[in-house]
Amino acid sequence: MTVIRLYNSKTRRREEFVPINSQNVRMYVCGPTVYDRAHLGNARPAIVFDVLFRFLRAVYGPEKVTYVRNFTDVDDKINARASETGRTIREITDETTEWYLDDMASVGVLEPTHMPRATEWIGAMKDMIAELISKGHAYEAEGHVLFSVGSYDDYGQLSGRSIDDMIAGARVEVAPYKRDPMDFVLWKPSGEDTPGWDSPWGYGRPGWHIECSAMSYEMLGESFDIHGGGNDLQFPHHENEIAQSRCAHPHGDFAKVWMHNEMLQVEGKKMSKSLGNFFTVRDLLDAGVLGEVIRYVMLSTHYRKPMDWTEAKAKEAERTLRKWYAKVEKADVTAGLPSEILEALAEDLNTPKALSILHDFSSSDRISELAISMQLLGLMGDRPPSWATAPDIDLSEYQAMLAEAREVAMQTKDFSKVDQIKSRLLNAGVEVRMSKDGVELLPSGGFDAAKLEGL
Repeated sequence: MTVIRLYNSKTRRREEFVPINSQNVRMYVCGPTVYDRAHLGNARPAIVFDVLFRFLRAVYGPEKVTYVRNFTDVDDKINARASETGRTIREITDETTEWYLDDMASVGVLEPTHMPRATEWIGAMKDMIAELISKGHAYEAEGHVLFSVGSYDDYGQLSGRSIDDMIAGARVEVAPYKRDPMDFVLWKPSGEDTPGWDSPWGYGRPGWHIECSAMSYEMLGESFDIHGGGNDLQFPHHENEIAQSRCAHPHGDFAKVWMHNEMLQVEGKKMSKSLGNFFTVRDLLDAGVLGEVIRYVMLSTHYRKPMDWTEAKAKEAERTLRKWYAKVEKADVTAGLPSEILEALAEDLNTPKALSILHDFSSSDRISELAISMQLLGLMGDRPPSWATAPDIDLSEYQAMLAEAREVAMQTKDFSKVDQIKSRLLNAGVEVRMSKDGVELLPSGGFDAAKLEGL
């Protein structure tokens, strides 16, 4: 059996991973709040923990790994979006949930074993809140139920912060009904224009933190192996999850290993709308960036290091993938997984090292190992994607034609000829990319030369 070592955020060291039950390895990852398209940063944890899911399945067996990733579909941002658009909350969350699944599938993310929606587990949340009240860890005040942070001695161990730092980091809401500024909301009242459910504490809705505690308990039990998410969730969300889960179920350990991925930058800067470098996964896909390319770039940086998305990295990733796909198109993928790849991923999910090993496989013509390893990393399915299996054809004539038409159009401002040529190329199965650097034509697997006759 492969010896796996993972960095545990709670103990701040790399530890040998020994599952609680090797017949049922259990992992919970905090999923998205579904009010809009997933931005590029949202894709990083989805890809990181998808690789971990695939790896654990390879080591322990597909049927012996349970992966839960939730959807938060009750939230003030969703309420605001409903108010702005006049649409119902359910319409918005149904649509955005499907957007998320489609976009993540485009970057090779498998669907987890379970994908609970918060609104479908309100009863479990109310049960946990009632349990916390009965044990003296929560109290009711002015229609709210709050967790008493002072009742849990180990609060702050995950983040390693002092009380003063935690108060500042959580942007603590000052409210007269709180016994302590650090106490956080488990249940809050709802008005007529916000969603709500009847409860012993009045008509209202759950706080954010209780969602994951209740759903993980219902699906994975009071102790499970791995809890993951972005490092922006470490405090206060994960800290609060630990407190309320350990207090509600004191005989359990909640999560044994905590894993957090670092954040994402774009061209060396924090992604933000004000800087004009904010984009969604769908923005990139619609702009012609391939899902496999997005995934490759993500995997080229270790999950615990900040990842910098750059156009140069994307172009290099595509060149690499095209070369690999050409080699593995007819490869035998029935062989076992190479030990080198398993060992790389066993080193705290070292995907950059795994990619370097794929380069070695490609250079030494170990094609079967290359193919099976690409599948494990989610860089291809049973076979290379259709865009990568195009025939070897010379399109330089059409490339020159389009470049010349584009140059003329830049002078005349009449782009009808450019549009005509592009339309014919696209109809023939040719991807057209135009940038300040020039024109690039990429034939797909469905390329039909006959549709270019007479052009």
